[in-house]
Amino acid sequence: MRTRRTWRGVAGAATAIVLVGGGFAVANASTEGVKKSDVGVQRPVNKKAKGVAGVVSAANAFLNTLTSDEQSATLLDFTQANATAWSNLPCGSSCRVGVEFSSLTTDQIAAAEAVLKEALGTGKDTGYQHVLQTLAADDVLASAQATSSAGAPTDAPSDAPTDSASADPSASSTDTAVPTDAPTGAPPSGGTGGGGGGGYGSSQYFMAFLGTPSATGTWQLHFGGHHLAVNITYKDGKVVGASPYFTGVEPSSWTASDGTTVAPLNRFRDGMLKLTASLSTAELAKAKLSESFSDVLLGPNKDGDFPETKEGIKVSELSAKQKKLVLAAMRPWVADADDATAEKLMKTYAKELDQTYVSYSGGTGLDTQGDYVRIDGPSVWIEFVCQDGVVFRDQVHYHTVYRDHTRDYGSEFSFS
Repeated sequence: MRTRRTWRGVAGAATAIVLVGGGFAVANASTEGVKKSDVGVQRPVNKKAKGVAGVVSAANAFLNTLTSDEQSATLLDFTQANATAWSNLPCGSSCRVGVEFSSLTTDQIAAAEAVLKEALGTGKDTGYQHVLQTLAADDVLASAQATSSAGAPTDAPSDAPTDSASADPSASSTDTAVPTDAPTGAPPSGGTGGGGGGGYGSSQYFMAFLGTPSATGTWQLHFGGHHLAVNITYKDGKVVGASPYFTGVEPSSWTASDGTTVAPLNRFRDGMLKLTASLSTAELAKAKLSESFSDVLLGPNKDGDFPETKEGIKVSELSAKQKKLVLAAMRPWVADADDATAEKLMKTYAKELDQTYVSYSGGTGLDTQGDYVRIDGPSVWIEFVCQDGVVFRDQVHYHTVYRDHTRDYGSEFSFS
C-alpha cells in the first residue's frame, strides 16, 4: 500500500495549501501515485469537453486517481441526508460526507482542483477564484491559531461561533502567510484537530459526488469545509440548482507577503453597502427588521425554513437606479456558479425583482456584531451578517448564505 502524509493542522510556519499560478498544490502531501493493485474503477475522460460535459469529464478524471476505497468515500447516493451534510463549522467528517483533502496526494488534489475549475465561474471575482481565497484564508486562520496561546478563553461561551468572512475584488494574491497582526488570544474550543474531529485549514475540506457524474442523470457536486459549502446539482446535462451556497472568512482580510491585501468577501459586502446607502430615511425605516441576528437565519440544517411572510421594503417601491443596485448586490453570490448558470439565474431574479424585498437589522455599516442585510425574492434568498472575530479578535468576520426558494439541491427534496 502507498504511504500518505495526512495534514493535521499547521504545526509550524508552513501552510497546508500553497496557491500557485491560479491553482493550489498540497505542500505536505505525498506525491506517490496509486499502485495498479489499488486503483479503482476507471471512467471515460474527454479533455476537450466543455460545459457540463467538461465537469463530468473532470469528475471522472479525479475519480480515476482514487483507490477503490477512496472512490467509495467520494461517490455516494444522492439522498437528502448526504445532500444536506454541510456546515459552516470546522467539524470535519462528523458533519460532512466525501473524501477529505488531508488524505489525498498532490496529483489527486490537482485533479480535484480541476473539477472545481470546470464547475465554478472562471476569471476575476467568480467562483473558482473565491474558493481559492477561502481555502487560503482558512490556512491563515489555522496558522494564526497554532501560534496562539493554548487553552480556551475564559470569556468565550461554549457555543461560540467558529467561523468568519470578508473579501476584496482587487485582491489577486493568494499568499497564505500569517499576517503581521496575528492574534495573541487563545483559540476557541474545538482545536486544530484533523480527520473526523475537524479543524481549521484547507486540508479539512471534503469533496463528494452524490449520484454518478453524467450528462444524462441527476447528480450533485458537493464540496466544502469550514466557511464554505458548494452544492451544484445537475440533471440531464444542465445545472438545475447552484444552492445552498455558504461562504464566510476569518480573518476578514490579511496582508500577503507581497504587500497586497486579501479580503475574499469585501465585494460581497460592498454591494450590500451600496444598496443600503441608497435608501432614504423613510426607506430605511420600512426596511428595518424587528429581530436581531447573530448569524444567518438559513444556515446548515435550516433547509426549507424560509419565513412565511416577506419583510422589509419591496423593491417595486425603489427607483430604477436602486433596483440596479439590488441586482448588483446579488451578483457576487450567483457568480460563484458557472458563467452560463449565473447569467440564467440573474435573468430569473431580474424578472422577479419587483416582488423581491430588502431588509436589514442592526446597523447598515456592516462593521459591527449583529449588522445584517437580507434580500428575499420569489426565488432568491441572500443573507449577510457580521460577527465578532473568534481567533482574530480585532476584526469582525462575515457569514453569508445564498439559497433559492425553489432550486436548492435542484428541487430534489421537499422540506415542508
